[in-house]
Amino acid sequence: MKKRFLIISFILILALGMFSNVSAQDAPYYFEVNKEVVHVYWNSDGTMSIDYTWYFNNLAGSHPIDFVDVGMPNNNFSTSTVLAEVNDVRVNASTSDYQGSGSGFAVVMGAQTIQPGQKGIVHVFVPNISNVLYIDSSDDTYTSAIFAPTWFGSEFVSGTTDFTMTYHLPPNMNSEEPRWHGAPSGFPDTPQAAYDSENRVTYTWYAPAASAADYYSFGASFPRTYVPAEAIYVPPPEPLISEDTIFSLLCGGFFLFIFVGAPAISAIAGRRRKMQYLPPRVAIEGHGIKRGLTAVEAAILMEQPLDKVMTMILFGVIKKGAAQVETRDPLNLSFTAEKPANLHPYEDYFLKAFAETEKTKRQRALQDMTVSLVKTVSEKIRGFSRKETVDYYRSIMEKAWAQVEGADTPEVKSQKLDETLEWTMLDKDYDDRARRVYHGPVYVPMWWGRYDPTYRPSTGSAPVSSSAPRPSSSGQALPGADFAASMVTGVQTFSQKVLGNVQTFTERVTGATNPLPKSSSSGGRGGRGGGGRSCACACACAGCACACAGGGR
Repeated sequence: MKKRFLIISFILILALGMFSNVSAQDAPYYFEVNKEVVHVYWNSDGTMSIDYTWYFNNLAGSHPIDFVDVGMPNNNFSTSTVLAEVNDVRVNASTSDYQGSGSGFAVVMGAQTIQPGQKGIVHVFVPNISNVLYIDSSDDTYTSAIFAPTWFGSEFVSGTTDFTMTYHLPPNMNSEEPRWHGAPSGFPDTPQAAYDSENRVTYTWYAPAASAADYYSFGASFPRTYVPAEAIYVPPPEPLISEDTIFSLLCGGFFLFIFVGAPAISAIAGRRRKMQYLPPRVAIEGHGIKRGLTAVEAAILMEQPLDKVMTMILFGVIKKGAAQVETRDPLNLSFTAEKPANLHPYEDYFLKAFAETEKTKRQRALQDMTVSLVKTVSEKIRGFSRKETVDYYRSIMEKAWAQVEGADTPEVKSQKLDETLEWTMLDKDYDDRARRVYHGPVYVPMWWGRYDPTYRPSTGSAPVSSSAPRPSSSGQALPGADFAASMVTGVQTFSQKVLGNVQTFTERVTGATNPLPKSSSSGGRGGRGGGGRSCACACACAGCACACAGGGR
């Protein structure tokens, strides 16, 4: 009996162990990154080296952390030179086990897998990554070095992260020569500058409560003389052949089209591809309509031009009494002492961006805001049909126009205009339609004086903030043509005075949210924990030529 009891007990213990192991494997990944330290070395040969240290806390009941995906700027690295350690024990790095899209590798944890309820320190060093420097468009004697560290899927990360990013610039540089770029939200605008043991200028950005699930982009520029000329990427010149010329060539002859027209079409398609800033996964058809998006989020889903999206956000914060336009050229805002409670996150981010007085920093903050907004919309649309959802919001837009067009008095038209303004702006032909619809006198909304500093009603302009209810119209009328022109001018102001070149701005966003596909792709696995989709950036701007990584699960 005693022997039989021991055998049964052993079987039960074994069965319970097997059940526990299966349950752990089926559990979702859910962990904390208590601390993250990143060192980026910009070397004198024009390459970069990346040093990551993550302090993981795998939460009880979650999946074991058996892989950590690390997104890379490009494929110009060798896994044979990668140093990967877990709790000071050497482990392997594998591109074949990489889960993310684009470039990267997986840290294969093996016997060092971090079990639920355990902590572990993962250290990765990747040396000599090439093709990561670009010409600084604000000063062609400088090169631009920008990097966004790999991030983890927000559904897998809990809590905040003590985050430190340090740039190590090429050795023997005078401290006055390099320049840092605007910092991402949550980090100080001015990094701590110093020299390291190799006589490199260092810039350190620190945030005690960052997020390991957020996209952060850091940058600096330094004189090109500190690296070989061939190490700096020079973008090819813009194609000189327009679309109209292409059509003429098509009519002119088949062979001429083959040798001239086809390459030009390819270049145009490439430019259009760079304007598609939504990540590919939102195009995967699910089922049903995603309701509840704001007009701005619907505009992102429809991939409206970003200068129009920015103008829609501007109208939103003005209507809510959070801001007022002080000057249009340049576009400067004043803000209320206390922000309204009903601001959307992207509106709050927008106001913080406009608090930046330096143009380059403001553009960088607006870019970060847009990247965050695109990521949010991407997550919201997951599992739904994009086509059905776009059609749904297009129908809302048409109903909004119908309400404005069907108003039988100028006063009612003003009320409908105030209620539906952002939804009508979803129309891709908004400029022409506004000129057609807004004819005769248009009674402007109460908040119009906060948008147009040249407009001042005879009774005095509306206050910047008021909690008291008020009618939708100020009682003051503008000629319809002037009103429509003012609306269109608002978009043009953003295009010319705030964002600069809209195509370049959009390409920067696309580089972070929907990077160009690589010729070598990574395989997928169902749900291994860790980070890592890469951002294969190739954007050249006033210091933003990305060498970044990010993403995933």
